[in-house]
Amino acid sequence: MKSVLVILTQANLANLQVHESLSATMVLATFGCEVKVLLQDAALSLLNAELPFDQLKHAFKVASNMVDSFEFYDLSPILVETRHQHSHFVVNAQQDIEFVELNADFIQSFDFVLYW
Repeated sequence: MKSVLVILTQANLANLQVHESLSATMVLATFGCEVKVLLQDAALSLLNAELPFDQLKHAFKVASNMVDSFEFYDLSPILVETRHQHSHFVVNAQQDIEFVELNADFIQSFDFVLYW
């Protein structure tokens, strides 16, 4: 089985690419790939499940709703770099989170890396 690391960097409500990246990640998991998801930088906002959606202010729907369904795709725990463990989004997250050190050894432990 091929292992894939998906690194997401786009913020919640930022653009359509966030939804496309999350959808592609779920498809990979559905069809037998071992997928791990690492949220980085602005993508940490995807951990905020309580974000209200206002169609007059936001062009795109809340992508964090998709992240909430990760457990059904065996995409839990969500990986977060140790340096972000005190981030507001991480501290208040309701999802299962695992802290990792993003380094060459960690990246090389995967067959493929997708960076969105």
